[in-house]
Amino acid sequence: MTLAVSVYGATGRLGSHICELVNDAEDLTLHSALSSRSSLEEIAGADVVIDVTHIDASEPLVKYALQAGVPVVVGTSGWNAERLAQLAPRIPDDLGVLVVPNFSIGSVLGTHLSTIAARFFDDVEILEAHHASKVDAPSGTAVRTAERINEVLVARDASPQANADATSRGETIGRVSVHAMRLPGVVAEQRVIFGGTGETLDIRHLTTSSTAYDRGILLALRIAPEARGLITGLDELLELS
Repeated sequence: MTLAVSVYGATGRLGSHICELVNDAEDLTLHSALSSRSSLEEIAGADVVIDVTHIDASEPLVKYALQAGVPVVVGTSGWNAERLAQLAPRIPDDLGVLVVPNFSIGSVLGTHLSTIAARFFDDVEILEAHHASKVDAPSGTAVRTAERINEVLVARDASPQANADATSRGETIGRVSVHAMRLPGVVAEQRVIFGGTGETLDIRHLTTSSTAYDRGILLALRIAPEARGLITGLDELLELS
């Protein structure tokens, strides 16, 4: 069976790469390649739509796709815990929405390892860097990592030294400080640094090419038509949950 894929955000860096990936896959075909200004009606008839735009375009796209009965893979940053909580009850029983902050398998594993480390350390900060043209800061990956670490810390009732009033320390998500850098020459990097008595633990993931996302993109596209409800991250698909 060949899946017809609509790419929303096809004119962007990641979107154009996804179009090439779909064209090269034997079991996928490109249904439509859309910019964020295209008519949403163009996704009609697709087996799955993948969204890599920005949050202002992403939310209307997801709403329209669910009304049209098209499963969605969301690779757009900005879908924080509050937005996901609002989205989940709106998904029909026979459809799935996969919200994937990062399609890199290594990045997903880095976040997962960080949640394990959070069981043993009280203090943690995240440093992330992306290319200069990336609009959002912090990245969706950093937000997702911070949210998952915070869940572990809250369950432990730990009290890391995150100071929301210290503006030089970036954004505070729950109890985790996140620092974002946007620089030319960078693809993507995330460091989750835990501090303990007499030691630090540094979990670092470095992306050097957009090909790092290929396995995760293809996995999400192939599973989305069979998925039901809201799935956040590749964790469940990789049996890491």
